[in-house]
Parts: sequence; structure tokens; C-alpha cells
Amino acid sequence: MSVVAQAPESYLETFARFEEGAVGSDLAWLRSIRRSAMARFSELGFPTTHDEDWRFTNVAPIAETPFGLARVGGGVELTSRELDRLRLPGFASIRLVFVNGRYEPGLSQLGPLPAGVKVGSLAHELATDPGSLEEHLARYADYRNDAFSALNTAFIEDGALVRIPARTVLEEPIYLLHVSAPSTGPAVTHPRNLIVAGDETQATVVEDYVSLDGEVHFSNVVTEVVVGENSVLGHYRIERESEQAFHVSTLRVEQGRASAVASHSLLLGGALVRNNVHPVLAGEGSDCLINGLFMGAGQQHLDNYMKVEHAGPHCTSRQFYNGILDSRSRGVFHGRIVVHKDAQKTDAKQTNRNLLLSEGAQIDTKPQLEIHADDVKCTHGATIGQVDEDAIFYLRSRGISEASARDLLLEAFAGEILGLMKEEPVRRHLEGLVKQWLRRETVLEGAR
Repeated sequence: MSVVAQAPESYLETFARFEEGAVGSDLAWLRSIRRSAMARFSELGFPTTHDEDWRFTNVAPIAETPFGLARVGGGVELTSRELDRLRLPGFASIRLVFVNGRYEPGLSQLGPLPAGVKVGSLAHELATDPGSLEEHLARYADYRNDAFSALNTAFIEDGALVRIPARTVLEEPIYLLHVSAPSTGPAVTHPRNLIVAGDETQATVVEDYVSLDGEVHFSNVVTEVVVGENSVLGHYRIERESEQAFHVSTLRVEQGRASAVASHSLLLGGALVRNNVHPVLAGEGSDCLINGLFMGAGQQHLDNYMKVEHAGPHCTSRQFYNGILDSRSRGVFHGRIVVHKDAQKTDAKQTNRNLLLSEGAQIDTKPQLEIHADDVKCTHGATIGQVDEDAIFYLRSRGISEASARDLLLEAFAGEILGLMKEEPVRRHLEGLVKQWLRRETVLEGAR
């Protein structure tokens, strides 16, 4: 049964209390945005399966859980050893750590940075230099038509701010670690990340979402990215929260002329996860790669919604998403390519491949093309299958055990996605996470 599309009164009450003491509450432009977003959320309510973009995902578990705003820091003191256990190895120079949505300077490291580069807390910028944010903050994510973006926008306060001036090359990735810590009762956080890369820049940003325990919590994330002309940006999103967590994230990218953006996602955790990726190729000759891998087990629900808008001419986009689903997990891939009237000479391709490892696993895949130009080249395709038994037989005939043969084939399938990740330290670590997932499933399969 679908949830009634209605905003719970508790969110309105929480917003009223939040607004009184929120950072930037004295800024007229920000106050207007927050109130407008809250009003829009009240009108929209949570989506239901009657909404076409949510037809495969029932958000009743989120809508019916009485979430309160997470406590600052959660009352948890992370030690350096615990932090090392959580974070990706090899990222030390530029690291921002957020606990329950709030920046933790004592756990972060910000140097050295090239001249003019700003990396830090959005809340700190709102308190010290809010004028620098007004041009871009909340100008891209569509909170007027998306309830979760509206809810995040209403509670904008903290998250990562990354600003890279023109003609700057960052040699090392910027690593954003978001940690969900225990709170009093089910807790929600609304991290808001803003990344602005000027013309002729090169950078990589990694967002990583983890849990300290198995308590129920809800991460409602929005990341807005602005990429200038002739710039190259790599963006990674890693979701490895507990299997009791709810996670909804939106990545909205605005691309300038001749820019190149690569978006990579790895989804491993969460009870219910929704991964929205929405690039707009606004500048002529821009290029975008959307690349992702989702792996589900138990009763996890992993939903991927891709909307690629070609607004400028001579642009190229590629989408590659692979899913591996075991037990009674369910995956969704909804890929939509929109080619606007002026986007002549568009070249767009979308591919979704899925492996079901059990009879109870399920995948819903829905590729879409919406074309309003007449000189384009667009293709899409989706496949659903099982592990090739002939390939397993061949490997076993070479002395490899059945479990090892299965894992080799699944690693190769995942490797199609991981191999497109250019940042070597990140890719190596994600390969390790994938192997851990496969080993765990192999152990569980043997136990069954």
C-alpha cells in the first residue's frame, strides 16, 4: 500500500524549532529559500508508488518513522584509530569529516591547499561570508518538484563547501567522510554539499557515507556541483551504511562548455537507498560519464534514478550501471535521457546490466529516451541474467572450487564498472569493498 502523499506535522514542528537557531537565519535570501522549500515539501508530501519516478520504490518506511534531527556529533568521540577504520586509506591531505551532518574540525585535515582553493564547512561559510554562497546555493537541485530535495533545502545548514578558482589543478582528491553516529531515537541528517569548480580546473571529490552502528537513521543528502568551461571533475559517491539505514541522495551537476564530468557510485549498505544523479550538459561540447555499481543482499532495496539532460549542442553522455542482487533484495534502475530542442548532435548511450544470484532477488529496469531534437544519436539497453553456469563449469574443470569460480565471475562483472574509475587509490579500495561483500555472501550461501 502506498504512503499518503502528505508531510507529517512533525517535520513542520521540527522546522519551526530549527529555523529559530539555524546558522544564517538572519539572511533574508536564505530564510526565503528555507521557507519556500518547507512549504513545497508540505504541498508535495512524500512520493508514492503512484508517482511515475517512484513506481518501484515505496518510501513508507521513511514516511512512517518519527525521525528527529540528529544530535550534533551524536555525543560520540571518534578516536584516530576508529577514524582510520572508517575512512578510505590514502586520503590524508584534504579530508573533511562530518558526524551526524556537522563538521568536525578536530577530525579533519585541510592542507596544504593551492592558492585560492576553499575547502571547509558550509555552516562556517554561512556564518562568515554568506554573500559568496548566494549565487549557487539551492539554485540547481529541484526542490520544487522533488520532496526529498525540498526537505533537505528546508534544513540547509552544514555540509561540505568546495570552491576551486579558475586554472587550478588539484593533484589529490578531496575526501568527504559523513559518519552517522548513535542518537536518541531514529535520527535524520540533511547534509548539503556545494562544489564550485571554475574554468579550466581539474579536481576529484569523494563522498563516503558510513554508520557507526546498526541503529535506524536517515541520511537525506543533496550535492550541487557547478563545473566551469574546459574543466574536468571526477565525483565518487560511496554508500556503505548499516542495513538498518535509509539513504536518499541527489547529485545535481551543471556543466559548462567543453567540460568533462565523471560520476561514479558504489552502493553496498542501507535498508532502502535512492541514488539520484542529474547532470545538465548546458555548455556546448560537454561530456558526462555516469558509472555505478549496486550490490544488494537480505531485503535491501537499492533504487537508482538517472536523469541526463542534454541542453547544449555537440554533447556526449555515457551511462553504465551494473547490479548484483542476492537473497530477497530488490534493485531499480530508472534511466532517463532528455534531449532538448537546441541540443543538436547529441551522442548519448545508456546501458544497465544485472545479475540475480537467487530466486528471491528482483530487478526493475526502465530505460527512457525523451528527444526533442532531430539530429541525435541515442541508444539504450538493459539485460537481466544469472551467473553463467558454463563459465563456472569451465573454471571448475581447471581445478577452481565452485565458490571461487563464482566469485571470479562476479568480480569480473563488477570490474566492468570499477575499471572506469580513474582515481587509482579509490578504485583499489572499492575493489576491496566488493571482494569483502562477495566473501560475506559466499559464507552466507554456504551456511544456507
